[in-house]
Amino acid sequence: MPISRRDFLKLVGAGAVAFSLPAQRVQASGRFVRAETSHAMLYDSVKCVGCRACQQACKARAGLPYESDPTGLYEMPRDLSANTWTIIKLYDGAQQDAFVKQQCMHCIEPVCVSVCPVAALEKTPEGPVVYHGERCIGCRYCMAACPFGIPKSQWDKALPLIQKCDFCADRLAAGGQPACGEACPTGALIFGSRKQMLDTAHARLNADSTYYPHVYGETEAGGTSMLYISDVNYQELGFPKLPEKDLPSITWPYMSGVPALIGVMVTLSTGIYLRTHRNENGAPKKEE
Repeated sequence: MPISRRDFLKLVGAGAVAFSLPAQRVQASGRFVRAETSHAMLYDSVKCVGCRACQQACKARAGLPYESDPTGLYEMPRDLSANTWTIIKLYDGAQQDAFVKQQCMHCIEPVCVSVCPVAALEKTPEGPVVYHGERCIGCRYCMAACPFGIPKSQWDKALPLIQKCDFCADRLAAGGQPACGEACPTGALIFGSRKQMLDTAHARLNADSTYYPHVYGETEAGGTSMLYISDVNYQELGFPKLPEKDLPSITWPYMSGVPALIGVMVTLSTGIYLRTHRNENGAPKKEE
């Protein structure tokens, strides 16, 4: 059914507003989060035995399909994906082995939020970085921007959404804790305020010299809500070496130009529409 010029202008006008308003909010997103009292988790690689109870609890809570190993006996995904939001991997080192858990880091100042032009990703004051699929336009900027490679696309879907750990935001809102932490039988994964987790992490490091002397996530990229301690260097475990400066302060100068760019695109598309449709039904009528 042909669309009228008036309806077209309404659509592009609404699109311009939808793009520009969230982008204006992105700069302030997360700036007022009280990081020390927000929710956080501490993963202790030394205490982890690789049982993957956390991994299975995550899938059960989120309703994600299980991924079996080649034998079909075990649930063993190869990596993070749209169907696996957290995973336990084994680091096979020359001197020692270590388990490591991967999932969204829930950064204090998340770069994925900063680069999203439609506010499909949101950093909540409670700590989680959550995703609003109904807002997503599929640009996948978040996938390109995340230094940890966390957001994944549903590549097998006709209209794919972004999938990642949401820190069990619904459970937190109800006064509970993330399913993965609740399922851990060894204390390798514990939950509390960010200050409590940092205090616990430093206490363990001070009490046992076998730990690598650094809490990963305390300062990296401005700090994260997922914190790590291990007896293996973090770069060997696959973690990126990042500056202490939060990444959105780097990306915002570029993303702030998105609303203006959208305005130019809307103006050009409107002009093209008017020129190509002016003779379809004779001379264009004057708008009232």
